[in-house]
Amino acid sequence: MKPPIKVAITGAAGQLAYSLSFRVASGEVFGADQPLHLTLLEIAPAMGALEGVVLELDDCAYPLVRSIQATDQATAAFDGINWGLLVGSKPRTKGMERGDLLAANGKIFVEQGKALERAADDLRILVVGNPANTNCLIALSNAGSVPTDRFAAMMRLDQNRGMAQLAGKAGKPVSSVTNMAIWGNHSATQFPDFFNAKIGGTPAPEVIQDPAWLETAFISTVQKRGAAIIEARGSSSAASAASAAIDHVISMRSATPAGDWFSAAVLSDGSYDVPQGIVSSFPLRSDGEKWEIVQGLTHNAFAREKIDASVKELLDEREAVKDSLPD
Repeated sequence: MKPPIKVAITGAAGQLAYSLSFRVASGEVFGADQPLHLTLLEIAPAMGALEGVVLELDDCAYPLVRSIQATDQATAAFDGINWGLLVGSKPRTKGMERGDLLAANGKIFVEQGKALERAADDLRILVVGNPANTNCLIALSNAGSVPTDRFAAMMRLDQNRGMAQLAGKAGKPVSSVTNMAIWGNHSATQFPDFFNAKIGGTPAPEVIQDPAWLETAFISTVQKRGAAIIEARGSSSAASAASAAIDHVISMRSATPAGDWFSAAVLSDGSYDVPQGIVSSFPLRSDGEKWEIVQGLTHNAFAREKIDASVKELLDEREAVKDSLPD
């Protein structure tokens, strides 16, 4: 067995974390030979519900789990952690403007960012709680000496949705779809890049010879899938989001297959004319320890317009939360 690692999950009594925590504890995420200490963070009013989650985790008798800590203090939850899965965020309520949502989450992620200075030297963070990209920006901006490349916001759910739509339209298995890049924000402005995607190694537009569908229904379906799920089942996409979080962690911890990539939102370094200082989605490759942005992809005028629109939204979000960002 390897030495234990410490994994923190926030919003741990919520529906998404409930779908995630048991899979983390089982060994599915970090490996069947990786013992772990699990720390679960919640707000004080939800600690009773979190205790029920802890009881269930205990009852599963997972061999890899060395300890479970439940707390409402970010400093305690993040002390010495190797991985942080930041699921918790303030949800948008009726009548709340997006700016109000950004401001409310700013307070949460300022506190959590500062607390992450207590983490281990090899810390990795995945921000899942929405608005994930800008929440991630706030957290990494307030994390002091923690390197910014340790932070990512989740775009894997959007990637998975795009892959499923292309596979369904082509009548092919999802496993045949590769090179699915998502650009921009985890919002209705994101651009699922069908131009660079492949199906069975062939460019997707050559397999799906329906430009009108690709440029309209495909993009719209991926962009608005979360809203469609809420409309259909009365609550948000918890199980698929948890599965995407797992996919993200595994992709970050594994060598990316040759010629392929995965999507995640990271602090822009200026690649593809995306301004520095925002957390935007790019195609990434990993060697299992470090990631890099895939270079050399081309965009036509249609794709560029879509990417620029999403980037503008991210710039507007950054302006809206400027009080949460250190000078």
